[in-house]
Amino acid sequence: MSFLVKIREKARTVGKTVVLPEGQDERVVTAAAKIVELGLAKPVVLGIKADMERVANDLRISLKGVEIIEIANSPKLNEYAAKFAELRAKKGMTFEKAKEIMSTEPNFYGAMMVKLNDADAMVSGSDSPTADVLRAGLQIIGTKPGIKTVSSMFVMELTERQETYGEVLLFGDCSVIPVPTSEQLADIAEASVVTARNVVGMEGKVALMTFSTKGSASHPDVDVVKEAGNILKERGVKFPFEAEIQADAAIVKSVAMKKCPESKVAGSANILVFPNLAAGNIGYKLVQRLAGANAYGPLIQGLASPINDLSRGCSVDDIVNLVAITAVQAAE
Repeated sequence: MSFLVKIREKARTVGKTVVLPEGQDERVVTAAAKIVELGLAKPVVLGIKADMERVANDLRISLKGVEIIEIANSPKLNEYAAKFAELRAKKGMTFEKAKEIMSTEPNFYGAMMVKLNDADAMVSGSDSPTADVLRAGLQIIGTKPGIKTVSSMFVMELTERQETYGEVLLFGDCSVIPVPTSEQLADIAEASVVTARNVVGMEGKVALMTFSTKGSASHPDVDVVKEAGNILKERGVKFPFEAEIQADAAIVKSVAMKKCPESKVAGSANILVFPNLAAGNIGYKLVQRLAGANAYGPLIQGLASPINDLSRGCSVDDIVNLVAITAVQAAE
């Protein structure tokens, strides 16, 4: 059974409510109808009802079962504004300013729905930059207790050579932190293991990658990755990991036997932590496009409740699938 089939089956059983703030996007409207049809979640779409009904009419789809909220006219607007003003009081937020934001910025309204348990999770980004989605999440939802680093992870479902590399690999961070510190790399590794267990049902084996394997090259960038490994050792983490390892040694057993034969992770890593955002973003897109892998995400790690980000080039199916994954996250 494929990863996607498993996720959809689990999403159907948990019955979560997921808010989609970008009702002005035709893809979101179409996806919401499909989510209801497949029984994956209870979608709440923020936008102008008449506009969405016009789109649905043109596309000959039904919006039955899709809740639509026009945020500027919402009966909960004052309640949400008061809560936002309270959360941001130390930053000088007034009720009037909070009400303006809540009535005009759907990502903030959607995040407040999650904060106040009017929704279980949020999926946005088809028509918003990642920074806007994250800003709403951080200012309203905040991070999990004890978590300092918010990062991202892609679930990469391989369509070829699964017998060699496995069905699923996790790639991070591919969309949030441009140049992570050693401590942030360690945080990404820890968060990714939790994502692997909760979303994929997989025990993580982490490779903190760079362009050197066990001293084959010397450079300050390599030192950052090596120090991340030292931090994980100091934390006494329970999952297996290897720091300072090249990509081929991380996933190819024959290469691992030559470069680091004593490693318990080399050759069989299933979580690949990239040294920076450039490498991660380029890496996942190359695997997706050249190897035909299915890329699900980015899943945002570290927030107190699930808020996930879409690529602005996403398809309707990308939205549907990310909502299913997000519903499963909300059940954990």
